Amino acid sequence: MSFESKDIHPIFDKILTRNDKEKLLNQHSVVVWLTGLSGSGKSTIARALELELHQKGYISKLLDGDNVRTGLNNNLGFSDNDRKENIRRIAEVSKLFLESGIVLINCFISPTQLIRDQVRNIVGEENYFEIFVNTSLDTCERRDTKGIYAKARKGLIKEFTGISAPYEEPINPDIEIRTEEISLEQSVEMILSKLLPRIKY
Repeated sequence: MSFESKDIHPIFDKILTRNDKEKLLNQHSVVVWLTGLSGSGKSTIARALELELHQKGYISKLLDGDNVRTGLNNNLGFSDNDRKENIRRIAEVSKLFLESGIVLINCFISPTQLIRDQVRNIVGEENYFEIFVNTSLDTCERRDTKGIYAKARKGLIKEFTGISAPYEEPINPDIEIRTEEISLEQSVEMILSKLLPRIKY
């Protein structure tokens, strides 16, 4: 005997709500989404943001390509369909953190508007806080300590965003950070100025 989707009965009306969790944690949850080229500074900014939130007493979780690709999504490659599925799964996980009252910080290239809209639709427009880390391709290549851009230039890495695959800039992000013009500290301050009013209970 096997179970089908019709045999699954949701118990959402029997479990604690997001509001219960937010009240306990004394914060409002939100999905922070940092997008930008590889090497743009997403992870550096995300780590600094997480530390600042922690020091201010907020509970947050940071997800990036390294900790997701080696676990939850280790069966996915980098084809267009796999990229979409990678982000879809991350968005669904983000929704679970959201319902738990936690501030989730995601930093993923998420190169197309379609992919980012998918996240927005899954977690809800009102819960989505988009940060465009806008750094030129030249600077990203200069910062590349792993040599992945050089490999992409030689054709050793296929479908590499910014080289052999496009990156579509966000249409209307909540914040745009130009890392070549401002410091890390200024970047975090800029984010907090808009984010803190969203998460204060």
